[in-house]
Amino acid sequence: MPRVPRMVVTDSGQKAAYHVISRTALDGLPFGKVEKDELVRIIRRFSAIYCVEVFGFAIMGNHFHLLIEVAPEDMVSDDEVRRRFHLLYGENMFFPEGRLEEYRERFCSLSAYVKDIKQRFSCFFNKRRNRKGTLWGERFKSVLVEQGDTLIHCLAYIDLNAVRAGIVKRPEDYRWCSIGYHVQTGNRDDFLSADIGTPELGAVGRTYREYLYHAGAIEKRGKANISQAVLDEETADGFEMTRVRRFRYRTRYFTDSGIIGSRAFVEAGYETFRDRFQTTRDKIPKPVKGIAGMYSLKRLAEA
Repeated sequence: MPRVPRMVVTDSGQKAAYHVISRTALDGLPFGKVEKDELVRIIRRFSAIYCVEVFGFAIMGNHFHLLIEVAPEDMVSDDEVRRRFHLLYGENMFFPEGRLEEYRERFCSLSAYVKDIKQRFSCFFNKRRNRKGTLWGERFKSVLVEQGDTLIHCLAYIDLNAVRAGIVKRPEDYRWCSIGYHVQTGNRDDFLSADIGTPELGAVGRTYREYLYHAGAIEKRGKANISQAVLDEETADGFEMTRVRRFRYRTRYFTDSGIIGSRAFVEAGYETFRDRFQTTRDKIPKPVKGIAGMYSLKRLAEA
């Protein structure tokens, strides 16, 4: 039976949003913490290379979700194509000018973007597990999503995956989803876009969290939900992320950082151990959002 053609917007000057879902062909829940961390890292890398904006994601034990917006080819300049080529292959790689249109098409291709993500992760997973063969099941699914309220509803559906699976009681407790990434990392490296067409909601603002918690409290057959007690607690707090709560989510910096403290302390520590960092670029201390005056530097293994 022939494949149904994928619905991809090709109109000039029009960005298009898609909900992407892809599942593994393996039994059980083969993706653990290490695999989920690596898949997020790979998605971040290729999202910087391709002409996409990521609104939301969720990495589960046997599948992943992405909510992205893809730019059309006529919105990408020649210089931007060259810049993305060098992000992919390195600054020293010669850019083949005769293939400029080919690379423009590639960097604006939903299929090429997802293919690169899945292939890179397959190599990592198979090497880590000392296995060969297919990792992913059927080709990925993609749903064309209307901008505005529909996009928000889809984002909430994605952010609630871990709650519905009974893994966490609050969506931001799960670090491998968009709201967890926003809250726990402060949207590190500006990976996720907040430009979702409804600025009054925002990506992790009070209004979005209120909608998310009420949606998550709705009971669904065979699925877990946000408890009434948790919903009441959030309601009492006005669905705001207080400084104390933000601090609780940021405590991972005390174990995940290489150096942490005031900016002066981190800079001095970096100068002392500069030769340990395998990079030619200077490392810049990053503020720990939600904790005034505190900065951190990545571990040596991440540098």
